[in-house]
Amino acid sequence: MTFSILQPGRVVFGRGQAAQAAEVARRFGPRGLLVHGANPARAASLIDALGPETRPLSCAAEPTLAMLEAAIAEGRAHRPDWVLAIGGGAALDLGKALAALIPAPGGAMDHLELVGRALPLCADPLPFIALPTTAGTGAEVTKNAVIGLPDRGRKVSLRDDRMIARVAIIDPALTDGCPWPVTLASGLDAVTQVIEPYVSCKATPYTDAISLPAIAPGLRALMRLHKSEDAAARDTLAYTSLSGGLALANAGLGVVHGFAGVIGGTTGAAHGAICGALLGPVLAMNRARSTGAARARLDQVCALLADVLGSTADAAPEALALWAHGAGLPRLSALGVTAPDHAALATAAETASSTKGNPVVLGHADLCQILERAG
Repeated sequence: MTFSILQPGRVVFGRGQAAQAAEVARRFGPRGLLVHGANPARAASLIDALGPETRPLSCAAEPTLAMLEAAIAEGRAHRPDWVLAIGGGAALDLGKALAALIPAPGGAMDHLELVGRALPLCADPLPFIALPTTAGTGAEVTKNAVIGLPDRGRKVSLRDDRMIARVAIIDPALTDGCPWPVTLASGLDAVTQVIEPYVSCKATPYTDAISLPAIAPGLRALMRLHKSEDAAARDTLAYTSLSGGLALANAGLGVVHGFAGVIGGTTGAAHGAICGALLGPVLAMNRARSTGAARARLDQVCALLADVLGSTADAAPEALALWAHGAGLPRLSALGVTAPDHAALATAAETASSTKGNPVVLGHADLCQILERAG
């Protein structure tokens, strides 16, 4: 047995823990860059606590290469000692990329995968502190930042082990009152990210230990939040998101995310909504095509989902999809994916990095069928 574990130097979890973020950041030096989401009010108290040597920078949407390059120029001019990001996955990804690239002698294209030179970083990143305000992506504990290239219809990663956060602070109170459409999409992403690493061909005892126990509680918490606001459910979903981030960073993902990067790059649709629409159809296809140990793990996952959904294990993937769409999740067709797109999307997903972790190799026809079922 051989495996390694990559995770932040320190992970802090609990209600009220966001209050220590300014103190944590200042330990790395007086000058900082604070990346926040579209609503600056969410970061106002943190900006005040950090003081005048901290420059705020807004991330109003999922980061693109143009946004990243503009932010790098602004960040280098400020000469920060550290980068702190507060927000959803988009803000965390931008913050993570800035921490990596501000000290780099070159530009983003030197290090981006697929479209760039994919070179390893030649300078250590700035200390990065992550403070998520949604429960879904797990970006606070992963080593990559996803960057969009709209002109090429792609989303690609900047990836390096040194990009992992020095400190990740997960305060579930920051997710309280999150609008239901965002909660649903990001929550389904969180559930996907504890399922895919568990069934991944790259799973390890470490990732098994943190992913499997989070599957049923995560889905149950999401279903509870559909009925009413519930602090305990918010806590559980935040922990599911954290578990998924740690698991995917060490075991990879699968076809759901192989498709999500491609579809997100071509349509601009929200990542969590894409994952949620694909999860049920991918589970069903993987289970139908797998044998042996892979099939046993998929059976185990479907049994857990069935217990939460009140269905049989065989019907669990379809029951999950029915519940999600009934709760307001758009189908792929509503997210901009049409039947004529299926073949090209399937071809692109076959070579996506996330697909390499899928528990079984799916053929082109299988992938097209998944898109049809999710449409």
